[in-house]
Amino acid sequence: MASSPSLPPSAPSAASDTGPWPKAELHLHIEGTLEPELAFALAERNGVTLPYATEDELRRAYSFADLQSFLNLYYALMAVLRTEDDFADLADAYLARAKEQGVRHAEIFFDPQAHTARGVPVGTVVDGLARALDRAQETYGISTRLIMCFLRDESAESALATFEAARPHLHRITAVGLDSAEVGHPPTKFKEVFALAREAGLKCVAHAGEEGPAAYVWEALDVLAVDRIDHGVRCMEDERLVARLAAEQVPLTVCPLSNVRLRVIDDLGDHPLPAMLDAGLLVTVNSDDPAYFGGYADDNFTAVRDALGFDAETLRTLARNSFRASFLDEATRERYLAEVDAHATGA
Repeated sequence: MASSPSLPPSAPSAASDTGPWPKAELHLHIEGTLEPELAFALAERNGVTLPYATEDELRRAYSFADLQSFLNLYYALMAVLRTEDDFADLADAYLARAKEQGVRHAEIFFDPQAHTARGVPVGTVVDGLARALDRAQETYGISTRLIMCFLRDESAESALATFEAARPHLHRITAVGLDSAEVGHPPTKFKEVFALAREAGLKCVAHAGEEGPAAYVWEALDVLAVDRIDHGVRCMEDERLVARLAAEQVPLTVCPLSNVRLRVIDDLGDHPLPAMLDAGLLVTVNSDDPAYFGGYADDNFTAVRDALGFDAETLRTLARNSFRASFLDEATRERYLAEVDAHATGA
């Protein structure tokens, strides 16, 4: 197994004397955890030549004008992921970092179409990831779920074909999701495949209201019948939508550092997260694609604490929300919530 790269330097943590807040991570693309060190190690293993000479040169490329400029690099680097071992090593490296960040439960996205397009079968991806996730509780004290995402800038037919190819592996998958380039690709496009997923007993989530309009959030709720909205920050542009999300307690998996890095907002101090909390929304804080966006789960907690002036009780609310919004069974959820409630702030 390839060794996990060391954690990057970061600001003083939001952790208290008893360590980081216990939390669930609900918006995490496993391909977005590919750190430069591991990318180069896998490239060497698989005989892939990267268009960067050094790890530092690659890291300097992590400067994005928008979502699409990020996606261009994101998909290009996936060329190093070829075998079950590669996917197992990728997931294991994330889990090692997540443990240090206080993550107790992770619901992890993966993008099968990005791999099948390169000739990597769905089974290779799922089996490799599952190898790491199956031992995550014992090795890292982290429970896990796997969420299969469809690329919204691919066709609806491609999504349907992907779902059918994944049917033999659905026992390992908890939910389906919708990600990639949002603008111009409304949720309605994927109505049929989400209906099939629900018929198969899977949960449903979708990216909506990141770069796309609040109208996409309505569609995700009413057409796809999702259980959670990923991102959703643009819901604040629609008062009726905010009222509905609050009344129904639809979870929103917000990714603050991602929002800044992808220019969804210009400055973290202007993030709508405080207004979302004040509106009674069930918001959570997550890392999205942490290798590219400058921080893992607790790094995001630390960033919002510092930029938005969140006190310990607000951080506790965010930690509690993460478990409330998860797909855990009730008994496990209550156990994690009790851990959050028992967490001392050191104040």
